[in-house]
Amino acid sequence: MGLIHEIDYGTPASRSEKQVTLTVDGFTVTVPEGTSIMRASMEAGIAIPKLCATDMVDAFGSCRLCLVEVEGRNGTPSSCTTPVAPGMVVHTQTGRLKDIRRGVMELYISDHPLDCLTCAANGDCELQDMAGAVGLRDVRYGYEGDNHVFAKGRADGEVNDRWMPKDESNPYFTYDPSKCIVCSRCVRACEEVQGTFALTIEGRGFESRVSPGMHESFLSSECVSCGACVQACPTATLTEKSVIEIGQPEHSVVTTCAYCGVGCSFKAEMRGEEVVRMVPWKDGKANRGHSCVKGRFAWGYATHKDRILNPMVREKITDPWREVTWDEAFAHVASEFRRIQYQYGRASIGGITSSRCTNEETYLVQKLIRQGFRNNNVDTCARVCHSPTGYGLGQTYGTSAGTQDFDSVEDCDVMMVIGANPSAAHPVFASRMKKRIRQGAKLIVLDPRETETVNSVHAKADYHLPLRPGTNVAVVTALAHVIVTEGLFDEAFIRERCDWSEFEDWAAFVAEPRNSPEEVEKVSGVPAETIRGAARLYATVGNGAIYYGLGVTEHSQGSTTVMAIANLAMATGNLGRRGVGVNPLRGQNNVQGACDMGSFPHELPGYRHISGEAVREVYESLWGVKLDNEPGLRIPNMLDAAVEGSFKGIYVQGEDILQSDPDTHHVAAGLAAMECVVVHDLFLNETANYAHVFLPGSTFLEKDGTFTNAERRINRVRKVMAPKNGLADWEVTQRLAQAMGLTWAYTHPSEIMAEIAQTTPSFASVSYELLEEKGSVQWPCNEKAPEGTPIMHVDGFVRGKGKFIRTEYVATDEKTGPRFPLLLTTGRILSQYNVGAQTRRTDNVVWHHEDRLEIHPHDAEQRGIRDGDWVRLASRAGETTLRALITDRVAPGVVYTTFHHPDTQANVITTDFSDWATNCPEYKVTAVQVAPSNGPSDWQREYEEQARMSRRIEGRLEAAE
Repeated sequence: MGLIHEIDYGTPASRSEKQVTLTVDGFTVTVPEGTSIMRASMEAGIAIPKLCATDMVDAFGSCRLCLVEVEGRNGTPSSCTTPVAPGMVVHTQTGRLKDIRRGVMELYISDHPLDCLTCAANGDCELQDMAGAVGLRDVRYGYEGDNHVFAKGRADGEVNDRWMPKDESNPYFTYDPSKCIVCSRCVRACEEVQGTFALTIEGRGFESRVSPGMHESFLSSECVSCGACVQACPTATLTEKSVIEIGQPEHSVVTTCAYCGVGCSFKAEMRGEEVVRMVPWKDGKANRGHSCVKGRFAWGYATHKDRILNPMVREKITDPWREVTWDEAFAHVASEFRRIQYQYGRASIGGITSSRCTNEETYLVQKLIRQGFRNNNVDTCARVCHSPTGYGLGQTYGTSAGTQDFDSVEDCDVMMVIGANPSAAHPVFASRMKKRIRQGAKLIVLDPRETETVNSVHAKADYHLPLRPGTNVAVVTALAHVIVTEGLFDEAFIRERCDWSEFEDWAAFVAEPRNSPEEVEKVSGVPAETIRGAARLYATVGNGAIYYGLGVTEHSQGSTTVMAIANLAMATGNLGRRGVGVNPLRGQNNVQGACDMGSFPHELPGYRHISGEAVREVYESLWGVKLDNEPGLRIPNMLDAAVEGSFKGIYVQGEDILQSDPDTHHVAAGLAAMECVVVHDLFLNETANYAHVFLPGSTFLEKDGTFTNAERRINRVRKVMAPKNGLADWEVTQRLAQAMGLTWAYTHPSEIMAEIAQTTPSFASVSYELLEEKGSVQWPCNEKAPEGTPIMHVDGFVRGKGKFIRTEYVATDEKTGPRFPLLLTTGRILSQYNVGAQTRRTDNVVWHHEDRLEIHPHDAEQRGIRDGDWVRLASRAGETTLRALITDRVAPGVVYTTFHHPDTQANVITTDFSDWATNCPEYKVTAVQVAPSNGPSDWQREYEEQARMSRRIEGRLEAAE
């Protein structure tokens, strides 16, 4: 770590613009009012010894190392907790201070284990650094403190009830209490940064130690393994097991996490080409130095034995795979695609881009389809989750993305969370939300479940609206009803920024009695007074921000709900400044980027319709081909056409549509009817069961490029190791394009970004040079905003005047009845990600090794179901079995499950109903029946047997190697 560790600079400066000038060790320093002496000294290049201070948490002043002398004041105040004052004269090094610091360090060292040479933190320990910084060479008190005796006794096999054992329960880090110096940094990080409050200090004096919960292990405690405590620890008390096994890293590369849409920046700390640990980067503008269990620890899938590293081909899906060279694979795919188009027509093939891949890779896939396949049959999982966001916000505001940056939450007074559970799906941003709530902001949650976001430690919702699945539009319109009828709207904002006549029409609509909370209570189940209270709170408290997720978009009225949310923000004037806005929380790491890059069959990059002649000319002149002006097929249309016999070939990059898309039986039928299914991925996923060609992919650690997160932030992805398969994903797509006769010749992803900037107005000023200089930028980034746009619609809407749109509630066609009386909704859990292809191949499975069905005690009792029983979950589309989890987090009549495990296949149950505007599937509302079961169904037993056979084959291959 060294004396000046990169995250340790004492208490951050305040936002005050008033400047204070002082003198530190003879140097004049000017800093903002409220800055600590420690930070002011750092500004002057003067490092003050410290142990309990770190940028991660508020100043504490407990270690007594950072003491200073201030002329005219008595005593020796701690520099981390003492603010500067005009004319202050500070001395950081005097004989008195040296003696005090050396004495303090003697006490620490006398009680510390004498294993520095064998300690995992050797060379990365602040305690060692500080001992050297204060000139400590010997300890007058001996080395017989409790911690030293405990460590020695443990090594000798002694047993003592007073001694806390080493805790190895967490799969990613160890806890050695003998090395704890009780600086409280881990406890404060857990409270202030993560907001979990899982750690405490127990005991007194020399017996005081950090403890997770009430004498619990880390694994069984409330710890969420975000890593904040490990990062904060200045000794080897909390240490990554990877550091113990591999050793200290010797170089690092800053890159971007490939999990959720928060887009956290990490330093990949390496030894050679081996990752030692992923440390959240303090300058990352999306995460500000924080992380979650997935980004921090669950990167081991990159080297998992299941990864396929060589191309494979087979004639029929019942044949065994055979390995081929890259050249053979590309030649085979090109030959098959040409044959299919010759036989069935130009529109008989298409492709799917990935929200896990980079912007550059996604751009190339849609380019291959439009330039090489000569059609617009391109789609993406981004449409399957967030396309209503693009449509709804595009109609109302004129742009297809969220309005704010994540920092904006710091100025929020009331936040409304609709159909999202950030604590599970976007945990790093959830920590920032919870911190703001602890500071006094209010929280409103619209969700059928009592999620972790509704009821988390020290951040509980002021209002929870447990609406019936499928009634989003009715409830949000009822909120608007209250705001309009009680005169809580912002007339000045509306008259200036919106079309007043459209507002009047909309206001008359929402004011109708059928949209009142009392009437909406009948269909939604939410008490009318709860709706009224939530509406008043959102409209009157101050800055109001709306955050929403897939619980809004994955409905038959997903686009309508997005427009209803947009109406609500406009009506209250909550747009165009910090602390407000409409903010979609994207699911996968590059959902936003996949949309931006033209992954829809009707839109070119930048959300420009394919029918626009001027837009087509931009690409036609650059690509040298005539583009089809008609929209292509979406994924469900491709599958329909395959079943009908007119669609025969598909290139699927980084997407497991058989597990992630609705109505699994229909997906399987469509894939089975095709003659050339090409899967480009890391692992043999469920879709690969129907593939004829498998092209091995590369992980985010093995490539250069960019991701665009939920706040429109374009972040660099940097290669930290060579691709284990030999090619980065953009190179795979380029080689395939070349095999099909295209003359692509990119040598680096920066050249692809240059083409994106050349052709896409919102990316016009984006370049790798700019990203290196600024760290990241948010689009639009062009001549009007050369350094990006953190907040949208500041002076006016992109479309001109904001557009209010009537949002009629139309009940979903998916109805409950005697045969299927319950409603199923789905979601995610903290430790797992999407279909689990990555996280299931890490130690994260210790927290979630199977999907479970949450069911209310009343519904369980009616069916004779006990907690942990196998149950049959059936819908009109299909059935599966899984274990029951009886809980009152769901309301009677509603059941809930996750979709992370392929042996459950939750999407066997979901139907093919979808959003009226975008075809986004209605995952969140499925009529089901639940009944006791004897165990897995026939197809699940068959799946498990196939998995066992695969493991046996892998074991034999490993043994042979």
